[in-house]
Amino acid sequence: MAIREGVFKTIINCFKRHGAETIDTPVFELKETLTGKYGEDAKLIYDLADQGGEILSLRYDLTVPFARYLAMNKISTIKRYHIAKVYRRDNPAMTRGRYREFYQCDFDIAGQYDLMIPDAECVKIVAEILSELNVGDFIIKLNNRLLLDGMFAVCGVPEDKFRTICSAVDKLDKTFWEDVRSEMVDEKGLAPEVADRIGEYVRLNGQLELVEQLMQDEQMMKNKMARQGLEEMKLLLTYCQLFGVLNKVSFDLSLARGLDYYTGVIYEAILTSTAEKAQTDGADKNESVGVGSVAGGGRYDGLVGMFDPKGKKVPCVGVSIGIERLFSIMEAKAEAAEGKVRTTETQVYVASGQKNMLEERMKLCNLLWEGGIKTELSYKKNPKLLNQFQYAEEHGIPFLAIIGEQELKDGVVKVRNTSTREEETFPREKLLDEIRTRVSSS
Repeated sequence: MAIREGVFKTIINCFKRHGAETIDTPVFELKETLTGKYGEDAKLIYDLADQGGEILSLRYDLTVPFARYLAMNKISTIKRYHIAKVYRRDNPAMTRGRYREFYQCDFDIAGQYDLMIPDAECVKIVAEILSELNVGDFIIKLNNRLLLDGMFAVCGVPEDKFRTICSAVDKLDKTFWEDVRSEMVDEKGLAPEVADRIGEYVRLNGQLELVEQLMQDEQMMKNKMARQGLEEMKLLLTYCQLFGVLNKVSFDLSLARGLDYYTGVIYEAILTSTAEKAQTDGADKNESVGVGSVAGGGRYDGLVGMFDPKGKKVPCVGVSIGIERLFSIMEAKAEAAEGKVRTTETQVYVASGQKNMLEERMKLCNLLWEGGIKTELSYKKNPKLLNQFQYAEEHGIPFLAIIGEQELKDGVVKVRNTSTREEETFPREKLLDEIRTRVSSS
């Protein structure tokens, strides 16, 4: 929890730096709110039996409840963040930070704006958070649903199979092309030559040069969706360059994101150093292919309209940080580091080596608490001074305020620096100022 609080603080600071306000939505929704929004992943939704006969479900993500909230409250422009738990009937994998109950940190921009400006800011936010958390090398993969659908059409995929083939392509970050191809052909009835044509495209990745290359592809440019997708990608990559994150992104045609509600740009952040480490550590090959996915999102312009009685659309783009994955990495880093992770924020420990000083220690504690200093004392009436020193050292409490009969007589308090063991004496009335000075500089 101490590590989580630090991670949340970094993320919230970033969201606020970009002008977001926060909202909350219920943990459960009407089942009908969630159905038909997640494609093949819908089987992972937890259903609740309500005694009143209503069919309810635990929220699967924070995006669909957000869209419902916008439609219900007739909100057409908002920049919001939401950090809360979501629920999925998945197979947990503790080592990979995959659970059935887990936190998501979402940032979304809703409103009618010029092309790709909010989308580029979402990419910038992911880059900022992952850089600040110092979790290792990462790459943000970018693609576009319009381009994917155009590519499927060019390759000869029947339109009614777009979504299901998209779900198969989405598995490329977790498994190999051969497995995805066999799912397309054997399970989903796609012609083998169509699957092979898709295979030629999904192997491509790059940056602006790949956009230019695909713009030379006559078949692609003849398709309206593919052409629009490429134009959007060119603009997005240009804006990423202006925001200083082009070196962190990769235009990747294998990125599909399985959720049905995406309509335009999609993205996913991958920790590259983690994936490499998993492979060098001799981890199971399939396990390590997609080991590093820590954020994902995209544009979903049609979702709010599904909840509006008049079908009024509100264009939206957003990103979700896969926080549990990051916790797993941060915890491993903390265990590997020499320093102990502090689980409290106590700044001063009030101590005494003489008997019958409990009341005086309590008075001094109260003085420090009322001055806004995070303070503790021993709950024993007459604790040994050495035990109090050891407690402060073990818990990383930076300072001790020590009193005895002589200090009381002289109206002073002795302040001990736990790490250097140096001691200084101050008049009691100046204690708060001296402690504040030391705390702020430590």
